[in-house]
Amino acid sequence: MWKEENNQLVRQFEFKDFIAAFSFMARVAMVAEKMNHHPLWTNVYNRVEIRLSTHDAGDVVTDKDRKLAEKIDQLV
Repeated sequence: MWKEENNQLVRQFEFKDFIAAFSFMARVAMVAEKMNHHPLWTNVYNRVEIRLSTHDAGDVVTDKDRKLAEKIDQLV
């Protein structure tokens, strides 16, 4: 579930292994690129944390972030 904290939407994902986590990141990258809206994320082994905010709006959460979060949820 996405949480809003420090003007960002934040969610952590856990996968069975690194390959599954990296595959998920690749799918997210394709969607993010099409939307021209790129996440701040980290990956350690099977865990991925994604943080979304809109830089052009002053680094706050906007509808653009919510739409990307919704699309990311569909990829899990």
